[in-house]
Amino acid sequence: MKRWIFLFVWMTGLLAMRGVAEPLAECQARDGLPNVFAKLEAGGEVRVAYLGGSITDAEGWRVLSRKWLAEQYPKAKVTEIRATICGTGAELGACRVGRDVLQFKPDLLFVEFAVNGAGSGNRRPIQSMEGIVRQTWRANPKTDICFVFTAGTWFLKDLQADKLPYPMTLMDQVAAQYKIPTINFALDVARKVKAGTLVYQGAKSHDGDKIVFSGDGVHPFLDTGHPLYLDAIVRSVPALKSASKPGPHAMPEPLDADNWQNATLIPMEQITKSDGWTKIEPPGDAWAANVAKHYLPSVWKAAKPGESVTFKFRGTAFGIAGLRGADSGQFRVTVDGNTQNATQFDHYARANHWMVQPWIFPGELASGEHTVKLELIADGLDKEGILKKAGAKMDYAPPYKDNFLYFGGILLAGEIMP
Repeated sequence: MKRWIFLFVWMTGLLAMRGVAEPLAECQARDGLPNVFAKLEAGGEVRVAYLGGSITDAEGWRVLSRKWLAEQYPKAKVTEIRATICGTGAELGACRVGRDVLQFKPDLLFVEFAVNGAGSGNRRPIQSMEGIVRQTWRANPKTDICFVFTAGTWFLKDLQADKLPYPMTLMDQVAAQYKIPTINFALDVARKVKAGTLVYQGAKSHDGDKIVFSGDGVHPFLDTGHPLYLDAIVRSVPALKSASKPGPHAMPEPLDADNWQNATLIPMEQITKSDGWTKIEPPGDAWAANVAKHYLPSVWKAAKPGESVTFKFRGTAFGIAGLRGADSGQFRVTVDGNTQNATQFDHYARANHWMVQPWIFPGELASGEHTVKLELIADGLDKEGILKKAGAKMDYAPPYKDNFLYFGGILLAGEIMP
């Protein structure tokens, strides 16, 4: 018996030295979700918040998980805090978590940003995800948090090799520092695809007797893909329940001193604007307009070159929460005297359709006071070229000729100054 134990230990060490990856765990329970499960078992109202992008915005795993919890704990009244904006990541999430989530006092917060990302480089993802955690526990240290990692085509190869994709790795560093559990929704999907028991992408949710996960490689089908995400949660529950005892979560030292724990969204009413800005009703169809009304304090439009906003802040980063459309123009960004051009237009822009879209200043700013000016400029964009490069095209040309700005608020990792 001792000989077999020795051989096992020796082989494990040999494989590690050769760089053979250990199997990834679907769930890293860490300190688990003790407070929410204790509250579910006790009964009463339990608030579950969902902060994420379009995958969580769909009537899929978000709805399924809420219903499953309600069925498992009939004494509890499980309510939902929906804080999902399609196509947005953790930078905007950190700036809006207070407004869209924490004011409603959640007992559990699911955070889903692996696919949309959490910012460029290796600092910004840590800073923004860490900011979400620290804001949450500053508001209520008994709120449980769980990071979930969803599937994208570009993640499959790594996951099938039992390697955590890079964006997930950075988010997992934050989770490990704060002993927050993670559930890797994408892992079982990748393994099923590799085993041939699941078709990853197809035109519809079933291909003969085979189940198809997604139509576009990112967004799961409601009847096949999303239930797999629920299955991952259900499998994780035993570990999440037993990982630790209920109580306040300890706030450790930050991974990054410039984390976004003070991130916020400042309404345009509080920002100095030139005279040509007009407060408007959000444009577009009813669905898009309702999203803008719900998540932006207001919407202001600038149509004439030279219109600008100016502000001073103390902190390390800034950006815009606004709308992107076919008529989105180019603006000049001046920070502490240094200028560059920017736009909210991208290859997702469609005629007569406006979506909530953040723009974050791409450079790193030293912690301190900064002066910012954002000005609409006359220079047009090669919109057709931007669309063509991504395999898209103008669906209706006239709206693309305009160059406007639609701002809903200023994003800050810091505080506004008079």
